[in-house]
Amino acid sequence: MSGRTHARACPERTCVGCRQRSARNGLLRVVVVGEHCVPDLRGTLPGRGAYLHPTPTCLELAVRRRAFPRAFRTQGPLGTGELRQAVGGDAPGAPPAQAR
Repeated sequence: MSGRTHARACPERTCVGCRQRSARNGLLRVVVVGEHCVPDLRGTLPGRGAYLHPTPTCLELAVRRRAFPRAFRTQGPLGTGELRQAVGGDAPGAPPAQAR
């Protein structure tokens, strides 16, 4: 026997918000388009990617720590409006959703 197992290893990535390692399929890939962070739901957009747990808590931690400009090696702040919609957190300054 060669000692190899038939189970495939799942790649791990680090969340830029909470800095915990998780399986890649449990994280959301984020890329920069222009000056905005956008979610890469299919994982096919070109460029450097950063990974984030798809929770508002991890998104807020990443924004507060200024993790996105550091991860993407860019200068200045990046817009996160589209990313907030994908994660489920409201954009800052947006009125709260009305219950019907």
